[in-house]
Amino acid sequence: MLNRIGRERGWPPLSRDRFENDIRDGAWHAGSPETVAQKVASTIRHLGVQRFDLKYSAGTLPHDKMMTAIELYGTRVIPRVKELLAS
Repeated sequence: MLNRIGRERGWPPLSRDRFENDIRDGAWHAGSPETVAQKVASTIRHLGVQRFDLKYSAGTLPHDKMMTAIELYGTRVIPRVKELLAS
């Protein structure tokens, strides 16, 4: 999906290196619950926001995997973000 949109906008094709860089240093919040929680907490601190939400799926992620992502966000990421912001 990203490559199709990118072609329309003149972006280069997505590579593994670019994907990993966007997770590490860009706006993508992906990875383990701990990785996502660390990035969410950092984003909240830097932007000073009071509310944060994610798009749980982009493209063709199967429904069961999307539901797992939502469950992990609610049960592991959010509690960890609260811990990180409290410290």
